[in-house]
Order: sequence, then structure tokens, then C-alpha cells
Amino acid sequence: MQLAVLMTNTDESEFAQRHPKDGEKFADLVHLVRPEWQVTSFSVKDDVFPDDIDAFDGVMITGSPASVHDTDPWVARLLDLIREIYAARIPMFGACYGHQAIALALGGTVEANPAGWVFGVAHSEVCKQVAWMSQLPSPFAQYAAHVEAVTGLPDGAEILSVSEACAITGFHIENKVFTTQNHPEMSHAFMSALIEEYAPKLPVGVGDAARASMLVKADTQTYGQSIARFFETHKT
Repeated sequence: MQLAVLMTNTDESEFAQRHPKDGEKFADLVHLVRPEWQVTSFSVKDDVFPDDIDAFDGVMITGSPASVHDTDPWVARLLDLIREIYAARIPMFGACYGHQAIALALGGTVEANPAGWVFGVAHSEVCKQVAWMSQLPSPFAQYAAHVEAVTGLPDGAEILSVSEACAITGFHIENKVFTTQNHPEMSHAFMSALIEEYAPKLPVGVGDAARASMLVKADTQTYGQSIARFFETHKT
């Protein structure tokens, strides 16, 4: 399996330089469950895009502090590429920003999350069972860091999971699209560091709630298996 990771993370701070880039994080997640798969990263936020997306069996789109409504040229180019990938029936997985970008590109809506910031460990209930998620518990835990959310789905999309703080934490379109609003690629150590970095910049109480949530660890490996089975389902 050959996967392309489209990196959208615009954070170039000192904090970001002390930690692995998202391409490495997603490759590590894939290799945790499918060590033989090949993963190639493209920093699309720096306008580095694949020359031939058809060379890949699947695409993963990362998270970012950027907004899908930003007017930077790379954002428009990414949305166009998402539509191209979808038309070519190449399976796409999107996390956080990727989840929102896929929704927006295909006709959905993204707005400020009505419940505000979701930060730390978030628990989602599975509301529709699909084959590749059959081993995922309900509720399942993921690391989260977002203040925008998908509020309307593209045509043909179905909600996969929900939470108290976010009405759509995942959706799918047949076996072509699979998304999560959260961050399956983040480690417990990285999320803990992210909380300490961002807590002083966020509304009062958000950081303390995020710290308290970290008593629980995310279902990283099980969710990673779901991602792998999604790509495998498309191949069968």
C-alpha cells in the first residue's frame, strides 16, 4: 500500500520545531499497525503537492491551526485536489483540518464549533457501524484540539461518530471517505506538551479541563487499525 500524507500544519513555532512533523506522526501511526506500507509526505501548506496523485493507493490529510476558510492559495489548491481525488475514487482519510477540508470541498459546511474549544482527550460515540470500525469501542477516546467544526455534511455523507462537545466527530462517504475531527496521530506525550503550550492562550478553564482529561489515554492502536482497514476495504 502506497499512501500520500498531505501536511497542512502551518505551525512553525519553536514548540513545533521541538517535536516530530505531522508527516512523521502519521507515518508512525500507519506503521504501528501496517509496518510494511509506504508513506510519502507532501507539505501542501508550503505549496508542495504530489505530481501524480494517481500513483497512490490512498491519501491522508492532516490537522492544522489554519482554517479551511483562509484565503491562502494553497488552501484553494488543496480543496481542488480533494475534489480530484474524490472523483478518481482514491480513498481519503482526513483528521481535524483534513476532516473539515474534505467536508467543505465536497459541499459541506464548516463553522465555529457551537460548544467552543474541544481540547485534550475527547470521547466519541459510534452512531453508525461500518466494517472498518467494527473493532473500535464505543465510546472511543482521541486527542482533540479544535474550535471549528463540520456543521453540514456533503451529499451522500453519513455521520459515523458524535460527542457532547461536537455534533460530527467523524463521517464517511461509502468507502471513499473516512474522517475524524480529532487527532489519531498524536501521542499522549505530545498532547500533554501541546496543552501546556496552548493553555495560557485559550479561554479560562479550557487548559485545566484539558489537563484533567489526560488521565485517560487515546485508543490509538485500535483507531489506527480502523484507518488501515478503511484503505484495505477500498482495495477489495
